[in-house]
Amino acid sequence: MIPCAYPKAQYLPHRDEILDALRAVLDSGLYILGREVATFETEFSNYLGIEHAVGCASGTDALVLALRTLNIGRGDEVIVPSHTATATVAAVVQAGATPVFVDIEPEYFTIDVSAVDAACTERTKAVIAVHLYGQAADLDGLTAIARRRRISLIEDCAQAGGASHRGRKLGTIGDIGCYSFFPTKNIGAIGDGGALACSNAELAARLRRLRQYGWDENRISLEAGMNSRLDELQAAILRVKLRHVDADNAERRRQAAFYRAALSSLPLELPAERASAQHVYHLFVVRSNERNALIQHLKRNEIAAGIHYETPNHLMPAFRSGLRLPRTDKIAGEIVSLPLFPGLEERSLERVVSAIAGFFENRPRQ
Repeated sequence: MIPCAYPKAQYLPHRDEILDALRAVLDSGLYILGREVATFETEFSNYLGIEHAVGCASGTDALVLALRTLNIGRGDEVIVPSHTATATVAAVVQAGATPVFVDIEPEYFTIDVSAVDAACTERTKAVIAVHLYGQAADLDGLTAIARRRRISLIEDCAQAGGASHRGRKLGTIGDIGCYSFFPTKNIGAIGDGGALACSNAELAARLRRLRQYGWDENRISLEAGMNSRLDELQAAILRVKLRHVDADNAERRRQAAFYRAALSSLPLELPAERASAQHVYHLFVVRSNERNALIQHLKRNEIAAGIHYETPNHLMPAFRSGLRLPRTDKIAGEIVSLPLFPGLEERSLERVVSAIAGFFENRPRQ
């Protein structure tokens, strides 16, 4: 079976480096917020080209910490795309705020700027730009709205580690950037992990405080905080992974180019690339009005395809809003994620393409 994603493929090429890093942590005797976390934070901020990076326990926690640090909570509204991982919305709810769902741009799958502007009220305190599938949302438009409306712009970079907008790394353009290091991500740990990035020293200091009980240097809680620490083992792994992320992203882009060339003549809608951004293809997502039949055909050919995401958040029982978001609702029944990850062999890509071509050649004529 060709998997849709395979985190072990991100481990095997760097196995010796990772094992050496883990042994060093185990031998050090310091396992929480020690040298590895501090060094990773410095290396990650340098990689991003921003002053501050703060590790935490997960990408979801990163979003919660960002919202709390920006004083967003009960009674406040946060505008989010419904077409996103549930974590984006769950973080807003955990922070005590109310998610306000808006539609997407169908060609890029990212939040629609005009819908954001229309959804703003006197209670709106922030908008979350989800850089979905590895590509930047419209940061020019979102930045302009955030400035004019005097609201915060939070970047959800969970699926876009290493991607950029106009030459700047994603997560360095809004007020705070949030990252997930879940094992399947472009920068993947071997377990949970997350981080935040910002250029404001006061925000960074509060992020560090809130991630650990609101403590000051004397372990006095100055405010109610969380327990959301990136542990030393994951930080050590991430230091190794960070050294290879650009090469891995280049490999993702090569695989995407292979798919694009090989599938261009078939009745599929291929992913568009925003001219101002560099896509890093966390996922290669195509559209077909025969999606479910295509997925079953691929499964019969021992190819695992994914759906990211089949049920929009505004239709989930936990967040049901009664809204109609026509673009989101339509693409939810059409999208399919094809296998793509560093280490996926060209012969496997060829098998995927051949199976898809066979599906369209053999389907009944309308």
